Parts: sequence; structure tokens; C-alpha cells
Amino acid sequence: MSDESTQFRKPTDKERRLIAALVAKASDLTLPSGWLEMLEVQSLADGGMGSLRLLFPVLSAAPKAFGKQASEFVFEDVDGVKVIASLNVDSSGLPMELDLWKTDFSPVLCIPVDLIDKS
Repeated sequence: MSDESTQFRKPTDKERRLIAALVAKASDLTLPSGWLEMLEVQSLADGGMGSLRLLFPVLSAAPKAFGKQASEFVFEDVDGVKVIASLNVDSSGLPMELDLWKTDFSPVLCIPVDLIDKS
């Protein structure tokens, strides 16, 4: 495993906007005040599709059990291939993962910020 996949970092602007849009579409989430500012992400080994583990360091670094898919956003990548972005939450309702799946399993080229609802 590379250092890149093991290090937590602040999300990029496009990642933040996508996560915020997915949170806005979801219901029954457990979100602390100022959640977007405290959010850290970790790249997952997914062949470059862009999936992220989500972490709120002030709450707990302990992994929790998968709860459910809270919301989904579908878009077309710049090469015309469909991408499905899902927000997964843990058993307590806290966002735990942004799952990006490009239907041909190739790396996601661009998250289309202009198509995402701005939160």
C-alpha cells in the first residue's frame, strides 16, 4: 500500500462539493456542526476511480460498521462513461465513505462541479 492511500488529507474543492451534494440528498444523517470543515479523506485502492474513506477526527478514528447507502449521484465523465457516486454511512448514521464507480472500471477523469447542486 502506498503512502498516498494511507494518509488522511483535506478533500479537494470538487470532492467537497460532491460530498456536500450527496449529504444534501440524504436523510437521517448524524453530522456535527461544521462537519465539512473538519472532514478529512483517505484515498481507497479502487483503480483510480476516486473513492474516499471519510473521517471526522474530532469524533473518533475508530472504524464503525457499514450502515447503508444514504444517497447517490449519477453523472457522465468527460469520456462519456457513466459514473455512480454513492455516500455510505456507518451504523450510527455518520458518513464514512464516498464510493465512486465508473461503469467501465477506468479512473474518473473529472467530477463535473457544474452538475452538482451547490450546498
